[in-house]
Amino acid sequence: MERSILIADKDKIFTQGLKYDLENDDYFIEIVYQGKSLLKKIEEKSFDLILLELDMPDIKGLELCKKIRSISFVPIIVITKDDKDMSKILALEYGADDYLVKPFNMLELKARIKSIFRRINYELEKTKNHIYKIRNFTINSLRRQIKLGDENINLTGKEFDLFYVLSSNPGKIFTREELLKKVWGYAYYGDVRTVDVHVRRIRKKIENNFKDSQYIMTKWGVGYYFNNIQ
Repeated sequence: MERSILIADKDKIFTQGLKYDLENDDYFIEIVYQGKSLLKKIEEKSFDLILLELDMPDIKGLELCKKIRSISFVPIIVITKDDKDMSKILALEYGADDYLVKPFNMLELKARIKSIFRRINYELEKTKNHIYKIRNFTINSLRRQIKLGDENINLTGKEFDLFYVLSSNPGKIFTREELLKKVWGYAYYGDVRTVDVHVRRIRKKIENNFKDSQYIMTKWGVGYYFNNIQ
């Protein structure tokens, strides 16, 4: 299985060299040069690992670690020139899984990447009981991953939570207010159309024709439910 890695670093020469070396090991590589671009990328699709430079031009790496962890459990290896002990401690506390100081040996980085992927594979074996199927979907509730047939569906954190609530309660109708409370975790006093926006985004990702939904159904005047009937 090809693993995908997102590199976030403002140094274009360094990242291109890193991309070349990692692609030789059959990793799929994407690069971003700003923190905001990184956050947008992981909202749009899933990655297996992030290589993160702390010295980003718009959002500093420690803040990025916290922001990434607020929306994703993707492993993070910090790769940076910052060799201060406090930076390493804070990065690990804020959500990084490993920390490597530049310049580093490429073989060491590859070994650390493999170590993280071995741990993920081990955890996947332990979480098999947390995988369930409904219709054409396979949902891993711990890895927070969804497949439609053989295709991975890239949902954001809130999109996954919303899909999970509906699909794990097939046929049950939830009001928008109930979904806001379950997914967002608090009583929401703003615009309930937040749910509508997220449902529309999910439908675009899972439906052949999102205007004629076959999975997430609307109960007019009430809310939404997951259709378990093929």
